Amino acid sequence: MQTNVETITIKRMDKSDLNGVIAIEESAYGSHHWSKESFYNELNNELAYYYSLFASNGVLVGYAGTWHILEEAHITNIAVKEEYRRKKYGEALLKRIIDDCYLEKIKYITLEVRVSNNPAINLYTKYGFSSFGVRKKYYQDNNEDALIMWTKNIFYEEFKDNYEKVVSELGSKILIK
Repeated sequence: MQTNVETITIKRMDKSDLNGVIAIEESAYGSHHWSKESFYNELNNELAYYYSLFASNGVLVGYAGTWHILEEAHITNIAVKEEYRRKKYGEALLKRIIDDCYLEKIKYITLEVRVSNNPAINLYTKYGFSSFGVRKKYYQDNNEDALIMWTKNIFYEEFKDNYEKVVSELGSKILIK
């Protein structure tokens, strides 16, 4: 293992994480953010899978959520503290979501992303998502459009081959516990 590889921890989110999650949520989304009650409800939603990411120093620095409905997963959110961005943490959270989809036999993954969020769009594209339309004025805080993105069937060789390649690159930078 290389010495410059950082070890992070991703675990299922629990109630003890919610204060830290809300602080990240408020910073990432401003006045238009989910409430603590919304996250609490998600933790009790049997279709929801939420994760907390801890940096090597033990600080909660990111979270992600998804719903599993039949053969589809819908990513509800991925957010990382601003000072911890560009360290591959969002990518690690996306990997966790995709890995769980493989375990749960979920075939397709979808999400909406702001049309102006180029770093996120580039990440999703790197992981095999494609744009399949736009939701006009989707975001209530500024009426920004949302790009609708989907994967092909994640069990198809084309997706799996790309996934293995990008995960290998990620693994050279981050060790996920």
